[in-house]
Amino acid sequence: MRNLMENWITGLRLIAFLVAVIWCVEAINSFNGHSLNSYGIYPRETSALPGILLWAFLHGNLQHLIMNTTPLLVMWFFVATRGAGKFLAVSLIVILVGGLGVWCFGRSAYHIGASGLVFGYFGYLVASGIYERSLGTLAIASLTVFYYGGIIFGVLPGDSFVSWEGHLFGLCAGIFAARLTAEGKNSDDVRVL
Repeated sequence: MRNLMENWITGLRLIAFLVAVIWCVEAINSFNGHSLNSYGIYPRETSALPGILLWAFLHGNLQHLIMNTTPLLVMWFFVATRGAGKFLAVSLIVILVGGLGVWCFGRSAYHIGASGLVFGYFGYLVASGIYERSLGTLAIASLTVFYYGGIIFGVLPGDSFVSWEGHLFGLCAGIFAARLTAEGKNSDDVRVL
């Protein structure tokens, strides 16, 4: 129980720090006419490779950031309660693998926004329930699907200004992160069809 409480406290600290970073980046970006968005991912341009590290921290406007903040808070918390190391590993996998997928296969436009992280954490939380099959991971997976299951349609092409590619590759990266970090004996019993 003590370990769980420590994970929750660490999780809350990590979340507070990351929310502060994303909101500070948006404040600076707003004052500069969102010129920092040119540091997002621009597919297949080698000069835009650093965008793979930055895309999730940049937003088109304040409304874009607000729409990403609430699901990020909830999903960050669920992921962060698994420990700081796992939280950082999952976050890096989603940012790097998801960003690389967008860089390789995305449309020719700047791809930015934490929604790739949102989809990545969604994929991670649901897939962890499937891979680990513990009561805790299944409960969190069920809550995640219940409250945020509708976002899955965001992986389909729709509005031209929405990076469905970021959503899709973020989701895939989250599932990949769940497989890489799965705990327990049940993780070895998974069969992919």
